[in-house]
Amino acid sequence: MKITLMLVGKTAFDYLEKGISEYEKRIKRYVDFEIKILKDLKPGKNMPVKIIKQREGEQILKQLKNNDFLILLDEKGKRLTSRKFSEFIENKIASGVKHLIFLTGGAYGFSDAVYERANGKLSLSDMTFSHQIVRLLFLEQLYRAFTIIKGEPYHND
Repeated sequence: MKITLMLVGKTAFDYLEKGISEYEKRIKRYVDFEIKILKDLKPGKNMPVKIIKQREGEQILKQLKNNDFLILLDEKGKRLTSRKFSEFIENKIASGVKHLIFLTGGAYGFSDAVYERANGKLSLSDMTFSHQIVRLLFLEQLYRAFTIIKGEPYHND
């Protein structure tokens, strides 16, 4: 199985880039993994938020294949413990999912078309985080999931 973290917009902070890079290396020990960054759009008087979401959505949908399993990282998504998240990952591996994509939207979220295409939604917290910080938090949880699956001493219940 391949896992992709698809992101809208670049990370602007070096300290986040360092953490992201560290967890990316760790995750690659367990699974074929990549981070794919899509261009974000900036609001202006000629481009309201609704149009930004629509255009970013079109860009996202062009990247997807029919059999990709898409999970949106979304505040309205399902909340899982780290252990339950590891079970979710293990289930996707066992069920033969070839490409699991986790998607973090831009600053304004997802278009309706992206919500319709998604196979599920996952929330990392009841709190709202910037779309840049979510990247690092999610990668740490993905790494944690694989250490749980492998029975390695990283996660403590």
